[in-house]
Amino acid sequence: MISREADIKQQRSFPASLILVLIFLSAAALSYFLLDRPWSSFAFQHFHQSRALFALPTFLIDWLQVAALLVLIWSAWIFSQGKRLGALGLVALRAALALFLAVGVKELAKYAFGRTWPETWVCDNPSFIKSGVFGFSPFHGGAGWGSFPSGHETLVCAVAGCLWILAPQGRPLYIVAALAVALGLLGADYHWLSDVLAGGVLGWLIGVFAAKLELPRTATI
Repeated sequence: MISREADIKQQRSFPASLILVLIFLSAAALSYFLLDRPWSSFAFQHFHQSRALFALPTFLIDWLQVAALLVLIWSAWIFSQGKRLGALGLVALRAALALFLAVGVKELAKYAFGRTWPETWVCDNPSFIKSGVFGFSPFHGGAGWGSFPSGHETLVCAVAGCLWILAPQGRPLYIVAALAVALGLLGADYHWLSDVLAGGVLGWLIGVFAAKLELPRTATI
């Protein structure tokens, strides 16, 4: 009976989740045409001197990656001893796997879209602020064409999306973390608004996937 009720609840939540994803993707598309360039110009003019302050929340990603690596090492050690992870350990492992899955996916997405950055960061790359460049060059490659989607937002939302499902008691904290990273990226003019919105959606989907993925105990090849 309980399982049946859970299935019904999950089926009802799916359309709502799909609508939310479509809303964010639509917002990203609108931002590309209406908000990306005005915001980048505004951030450069008003927040350039305080960029270091805005960048602080983005360092959360570095700590998350270190924590995820430690979780993988710890989990491997537990498994090597023939032991099993407890409930908390399994949650931590899934969140860590969500983060590393997001790392690979966002790198492929960056290469596929080939979007230039708001400002010039490496190797005199073309940018909107420096040379008025704005747009996508699919499969161009190179560090100067990796703005879309935001990798930082993808990673934080991958972890947040996974924990949203598996540890719902911390949901306010996950929202704060995702918003803090997003505001830091935008205030420092590190990314376009549409980059951040798309990265958030991508990361969230990866996190939910990692939380709900069930693998068979045995398989044949």
